[in-house]
Order: sequence, then structure tokens, then C-alpha cells
Amino acid sequence: MAGVKGIGPAAATAALGAVAVTEAVAGAYGRPPTAIGALVALALVAPVALLRLWPATAALLSASAALSGLMISYPVTVAGTTALAVLYGVAGRRRPLGTAGALVLPFVGYAASPLSSNRPGGRSVALILLAVAALAAAAGATERLRDERNRHRAHERSSAASLMEYAARGERVRIARELHDVVAHHITMIALQADAARLATPGLPPDGARRLTAIGDTARIALTEMRRLLGVLREDVDAAPTLRPQPGLRQLNALLDEVRDAAVGSGVRLIVSGRVEPLDPGVELTAYRIVQEALTNARRHAPGAAVDVELHYRGDDLSVRVYDNGPGPASTGGRGHGLTGMRERAAMVGGQVTAGAAPGAGFLVEAVLPTKGATP
Repeated sequence: MAGVKGIGPAAATAALGAVAVTEAVAGAYGRPPTAIGALVALALVAPVALLRLWPATAALLSASAALSGLMISYPVTVAGTTALAVLYGVAGRRRPLGTAGALVLPFVGYAASPLSSNRPGGRSVALILLAVAALAAAAGATERLRDERNRHRAHERSSAASLMEYAARGERVRIARELHDVVAHHITMIALQADAARLATPGLPPDGARRLTAIGDTARIALTEMRRLLGVLREDVDAAPTLRPQPGLRQLNALLDEVRDAAVGSGVRLIVSGRVEPLDPGVELTAYRIVQEALTNARRHAPGAAVDVELHYRGDDLSVRVYDNGPGPASTGGRGHGLTGMRERAAMVGGQVTAGAAPGAGFLVEAVLPTKGATP
């Protein structure tokens, strides 16, 4: 079947037709050469030309030609049997149900009819041809099933690879967000510490002031470059195991102390209300990162402003508010990098974040997070 498929139906028809006509003209099987014999032989192999478009129809036509030969007591030749096997094999591979019908109806009908009993060996020949065609059709159907199974396995492998890639991309985004939150915060603290040291040190030599200014400028440049490369990191960074426990709300005081130490001329307060209770670890991490990023933004965009961090436990949810009394930006564009990460984090646990100019003056970041985390 593969060979016939490879050389094409037209070439196969020509080859089988030449063999069939030669057998008929040469008087094979003890029969004198006749025009009817040549026509029957051609009728057996001609349907091969229809193989590509109508395989089941071609098989039915070839079977009908074979039965016609039996009815006029003309033997089915080697070429005819070969054509029949090829047709049923390929048809079984492409149209198994149609092939089964084309296989059963002609041969069974002939074998059961009085015509087969009136021909010497007619019923036996019909059953032999039926067996040949059945074996060929079964081989074709088996090949079809194998091809379908291989396609199914390939699809499963492709789906598994897609799921793995999707999971890997999600993990890369998570790591990129963690890197942004942690590194951006600490780089900002470096810049603030350098500026604070320069301003708070009386009698600082000019060279020392220049060095501290350079430290602050370098830290800000590094922060800008890190934000520029964050998009690349979301695609290319590989997952790495977490080596330290993730922070939670218990670590907020340490975070605020760090901010107080870095800033000069400003105050940071933590205000907690409601019944304090342990929260889902993912919610605590999200709240911590939101506060951390909001403080970083406040130090960067409103240096010297006082900042209030409010946690309000309300039973089913936790309200997180970070307010600074600075002048407030005309828009949130300057704080957009961190705000996107805040919103993504909140959404992952079923919460939401709003940010913008506070009433009167200043800037307000407010998050509402469910205490139990996201629900299915």
C-alpha cells in the first residue's frame, strides 16, 4: 500500500493494467485470449485511478468487476487480486466503514446466491477473494488506528509541553515580581541612605559629598536599569528555590524601622485596628509586599513626607492603607511599575488595589484582601 501510495494512483493503474491485459491476451489459466477477458482485467484494475478521491467507491467497483468475471466464468488474475487487495487496504485506512460495506455486500451476496453454486468453484473463489479483501482492509484499518494513536500521543506531548511552558512563564512572572519588590526596595534605601548621610553630616568635605551624591545617583540608575530589564526577566529567568521564609505582617515593624533609619526629616507610623488574627500565608505576603512597594514609592516620589501605614482587620477581609502627605503626583504614571505588581499580587489572592491622589493632598494606596485567600 505504501508503495502504491508513493508512486501515485495513475502509475499504479498503468502498471497493474499492463499486467492484467498481458495475462488476458496470453491466455493465462488455460483460457483462450478474448476481448471480454481483457475488458474484465482492465475493469479490475482501473478503479485504482480513483483511489485518491473515492477509495471506498474504487474498492466497490473493483469488487464488482471481480464478481462479474466470476459470473461469466472468467478467473480473477494475479493483477486483479493485487488491485483488489490494494484498493481495500488503502480504503480501509481512509474510509473503514465504507470499505466494510463495499467488502461485505458484493461477495456475501454472490456467495449466497444460486449463481455461485452453478459455477465450478464459484463459491470457493468468492470466499477466497472475500478473505483477501478482508485481510487487506483489516491491515489498512490497523494502520489507520496506529496513525490516529500516534497523532493522539503527539497531541498529548504537545499539550503537556504547553502546560509546562505556561507554568514556567507564571513562575518566571512571580519571581520577577519578587525581585522587583525586594531589590527595588533595597536599592531605593541605598539612594536614600546616601542622600541622608550627605544632608545630615555637618562639615562634610566636598569630596565626601560628591561620593555620596555619586552613590545615590548610581543607585537610582541601577533601579532604572532593573526596571527596564524586568520585562526580559519575566520571559527568560529560570525558577530558583526559595532559601528564606517569606515575610509576613509580623515583619512590618522591621520594615518600617528600616525606612525610618534611611529617611531624614520624616516619620512612618503603623496603625492597626480590629481583631488581629493569623491570616493565610499568601495574603500576609501580599500585604507585606504592597506595603513595601508603597513605602518605596513614597520615599522616591515624596521624600521627607510623613507616611501612615494602616491595617484594619474586618473579619472576612483585611484593609491595607498607605498614605503619604506629600504633594502627590499629577497622575500615577511615575509609580506605575510598582502599582502593576501590587494589583497582580492582590488579584492572585482574590483582592484588589486602588491608588491615586488622596483627598486634599498626598497619595493613597489602598488594598482589600480576603483573609482566607482566593476561593475557587
